[in-house]
Amino acid sequence: EAEAEQREQEKHGANQSETLLRWEREQMLLRENLITCNTEAWQSHPDFLGLQRIGGVDLSYIKEDDTVACASLVVLSYPELKVIYEDCHLVTINVPYVAGYLAFREVPVLVDAVQKLLEKDPCLMPQVLFVDGNGILHHRGFGVACHLGILTDLPCIGVAKNLLQVDGIENNDDHKEQIRELQSGGDFFNLTGSSGAILGAALKSCSKSSKPVYISVGHKISLETAVRLVHSCCQYRVPEPTRQADIRSREFLCKNRSQNI
Repeated sequence: EAEAEQREQEKHGANQSETLLRWEREQMLLRENLITCNTEAWQSHPDFLGLQRIGGVDLSYIKEDDTVACASLVVLSYPELKVIYEDCHLVTINVPYVAGYLAFREVPVLVDAVQKLLEKDPCLMPQVLFVDGNGILHHRGFGVACHLGILTDLPCIGVAKNLLQVDGIENNDDHKEQIRELQSGGDFFNLTGSSGAILGAALKSCSKSSKPVYISVGHKISLETAVRLVHSCCQYRVPEPTRQADIRSREFLCKNRSQNI
């Protein structure tokens, strides 16, 4: 019996290795289409003239079961930052969480949400997407914001609440000292890896916030533009598009839970 169990574990390990190799190959192919500079006229304008709609996406999981989540897509008017479209619905997530491969777990349902909006009301399609996660600030330079950007063909920005430590970028004493030196909302410093590549930026998003957010390019936007745009969307620490997506997905789960009890 012990031998059978061991064989089963080895088979499972081999299957997972095969899956990860397949995912890596898929990401490498997608990565060939990655654009890390501005592609839209509004991006180069000092006030983002021509930008009218920003999307925010989020997934909130129910506590008892990490295979059930609420996928949320909101679209906000710009510069007013008022919600003009909201879609929250329950989804089943069959792909297990593997560190560094979050995109394969979460991106398919987020792409579906964007596709649904495109079919339902193309006039409300966002011109840029904010994602709670990372773009090129990632172990293979291709985080969830890159994946989503390429599959939707939309400019995409990763906005993370915690620092992903890659390419020698560490949340060490030097990093903490740089954070302390950020004086007012809009101040930032670049995150430069050991390779010399600038992978993102730490932004003090509003004066009241002691913790920065970590911004990285997802697709079709430059880091400088991404930092300016994120700051212009911050009434609190987290920019309004992803903040509203998160609030609404949690509210949706609470309502659903109380109805199901």
